[in-house]
Amino acid sequence: MELPLDEVARNPLQPRTKFDDQELAELADSIAAHGVLQAIVVRALPDGRYELVAGERRVRASRLAGKATIPAVVRETSTNQLLELALVENVQRSDLNPIEEAHAYRELIDRFTLTHQQVARRVGKSRVAVSNALRLLDLVPETRAAIVEGKITEGHGRALASITVAELQRAVLSVVLERQLSVRQTEELVRRRREQAPRRARQLAGDLEDVEAQLRGVLATRVGIVRTRRGGRLMIDFYSDEELDRLYGIITRGAQAEQMPLNPAREPIPVDGGERR
Repeated sequence: MELPLDEVARNPLQPRTKFDDQELAELADSIAAHGVLQAIVVRALPDGRYELVAGERRVRASRLAGKATIPAVVRETSTNQLLELALVENVQRSDLNPIEEAHAYRELIDRFTLTHQQVARRVGKSRVAVSNALRLLDLVPETRAAIVEGKITEGHGRALASITVAELQRAVLSVVLERQLSVRQTEELVRRRREQAPRRARQLAGDLEDVEAQLRGVLATRVGIVRTRRGGRLMIDFYSDEELDRLYGIITRGAQAEQMPLNPAREPIPVDGGERR
C-alpha cells in the first residue's frame, strides 16, 4: 500500500541518531529517478496515523525527493516488538555507527533482559562481537565522540577501553589523534601506559611517605597527607593551644624565610569553635 508521508510518524525508539547528509542526498536522487524499491514497515496508531518500524532513511530521502507518498507494509506489533524490530533491522543493515550499535545492544539487554549470547543470535553476530561493542559504552565522552565522528575506529576504541582512568584515557586519545596511530600502535601505546601507571603510583606513594616523615621531623607532631582528585590535604595534629602556637611559629618563620606573606597581623585562629588567645 501507499501511505502519505505526512501520516508516517518517526519511531521514538529508533536507535539511530546520526544520518549522513551526503548519503541521504544520493538516496533521494535514486528515489526521484526510480522510486522507493523496498517498502517501509509501519504499525497503525490509534489516531489513524502510522508509526515507523523500519525504513527511516527511505522516509527522509523520499521527503528530500519531494515525494508525497511511500510504499509501506503495515504490521500489528506491540511497543516492545516495535523496538526490537527497529533495533535488529538497523543493526543487520549496518546503518549504525559503532556507538549507536552498542547502545542498541544495551537497549535490547536492558529492555528484554537478554544475555549477550541471546542478543547475538537475534542480530546475527557473534557473542564476542556484541561484548566488544558494549565495551565502547564505558569510554569517556571524548573517545566516544571521536568514534562517531570517524576520527578513530572501533578497534581504537576497544584498545582505549582498557584504560579505566578517565584522564589517562583522554591523554592517550590525544596522542592517538595527534600522531594518527594505527590500531596496533594504539594497543602498544596503551600497554606501555598501563605498565607505567602502577610504577608511577608506587613512586608517588613513596614520595608522600618521605614528605610525611620529613614534616614530622620538622614539626615534631603527627602529619598526614591525603591525595584527592584535585590535589590533596595536609593534616597537622596538635593537642593544645600552646602546641598550636608553636606550630604556627614554625610555619610562619619558614614562610618569612621564603619571603611569603602569611597572615602578618596574626589574626586569631579558631580552635574547637573558639578563638586562640
